Amino acid sequence: MCKRLAGPPGREVPSCTACGSTVRLRSLIALLSRELFGVELTIPDFPVSKGIRGFGMSDPPELAGRLEEKFEYTNTFYHQEPRLDVADPTAEQLQARTGQYDFILSSEVLEHVSPPVERAFANLNKLLKPNGLLLLTVPYRIDGQTAEHYPELHEYSLAAPGGRTVLVNRRRDGSIEVFENLSFHGGDGSTLEMRIFSEPSLKEILARAGFASVQVATEDIPEFGVLHDETWSLPIVGRKGRFQPPFVEITEAYARAVRRVALLERQLEDRTQWARALRKENETALADFQTVAAEAKRAANYIQSLEQDLAAARAALAKSRPGR
Repeated sequence: MCKRLAGPPGREVPSCTACGSTVRLRSLIALLSRELFGVELTIPDFPVSKGIRGFGMSDPPELAGRLEEKFEYTNTFYHQEPRLDVADPTAEQLQARTGQYDFILSSEVLEHVSPPVERAFANLNKLLKPNGLLLLTVPYRIDGQTAEHYPELHEYSLAAPGGRTVLVNRRRDGSIEVFENLSFHGGDGSTLEMRIFSEPSLKEILARAGFASVQVATEDIPEFGVLHDETWSLPIVGRKGRFQPPFVEITEAYARAVRRVALLERQLEDRTQWARALRKENETALADFQTVAAEAKRAANYIQSLEQDLAAARAALAKSRPGR
């Protein structure tokens, strides 16, 4: 589990010193865990569940590798094998994958697919089982409508005349248009930003694509390293139905055990902090006692010295009296 953060670092800032993950990825995995198991777990704590099948879309290799250890999981790509273009999958891909997956992860991908984006959401819905889950993140505004940058995109390519990248598009009516000042998000493959979503539009698109319920994960989960710095671009889950893991009783027992362990860990941490505080108080008290004892010893030595001086003075006085 990533260490508790002192404050929100921003969704795209690598902020875990152990794994280098961002708030965006941690919040998406926390949402996946809650949807599958009913409790937030870090991936190392996921039960091995090869009966659950999922795929990702250009996941970071470290994340994909860990998910492959826990599930029957495949990481897909637009630009390399295993390929999957969700906006325009081949007939063979649709035939082989339709209704095969319990969950799909899509993090910062759907803002890049070619329009109409509704087609991609509909295809993702087709690939899921009847009670499957789509868990996604995209940059989006909190209100308004989705803004398509290239609504008439048809036959297009990128060019770089004079070293500056532009988008050249032949519309369906044959006319040519050229776009400058393009926005790329970095990373591998095609990262041209095609649109800026809005939260209301996302919910509408998911509903029209066949998802029975949609939820935005707004909660902070400090113990999971999830502290949101904004109220937009949060993880979203689209549910076709109500997901039930293939081993409900075991999952529920496991979740209870995990919650119990987490409680015991918190209690242990509280008691450890109490013991440390008590030890510090004892050390402070001992240091104070030693200081007082040293001062008392110095005072006793001083008194003894005064008594010796007084005795010597009395003896000298006695010798100096007349008649002696």
